[in-house]
Amino acid sequence: MSATSPTEPALFWEQRYRDSDRIWSGNPNPLLVRETTGLRPGRALDLGCGEGADAVWLAEQGWQVTGVDISATALSRAAVHAEQAGVADRVTWQRHELGASFPDGSFDLVNAQFLQSPVALDQDGVLRRAAEAVAPGGTLLIVMHAGWPTWMTPQEYPFDAEFPTRDGVLSGLNLSDDWTPATLEAVERPITAPDGREGTRADNVWRLTRAAAARD
Repeated sequence: MSATSPTEPALFWEQRYRDSDRIWSGNPNPLLVRETTGLRPGRALDLGCGEGADAVWLAEQGWQVTGVDISATALSRAAVHAEQAGVADRVTWQRHELGASFPDGSFDLVNAQFLQSPVALDQDGVLRRAAEAVAPGGTLLIVMHAGWPTWMTPQEYPFDAEFPTRDGVLSGLNLSDDWTPATLEAVERPITAPDGREGTRADNVWRLTRAAAARD
């Protein structure tokens, strides 16, 4: 994090998006695609949706999506992406500073991809709210970085970070007995430094399903 960057979350993320025409690739996160392909589409909540790639992809698969982000600039770009993809009628965009406010309703899928921040974020609290928002029979999908890329030296780390562990996140969720882990996995993927150095980065994946409501 730059010494000139604001530490207040809304200002930090708004400045980050405004400083670049585009931050992300516009493609859905591969682990979202892997973990949700085959699920029956319903209502989806995409937390920290950024410029909207995951939300748009879900809408293209038939989901009715609520995309949430802290940055108005990111949400504006996401809305344009949805319009260009022809799915604007399947996505609703909401601005929330997660931890301070959270979207209403229950969802068949709650997607939290890389909900990690160099500025203040009550990560455990937000993820517990995410779990509470999953409808009976629904899915909670969390993906987070497990560490810095292997080509980085400690001197290159942009800020101090504690990366969540698989057991740590599960403990923080404090789930009831009606949840079943479907995927608990570390995934290594290749990643190239801006100067061409090759390496890998590990991500952790949690896909958890909530039991369907009992029938009378």
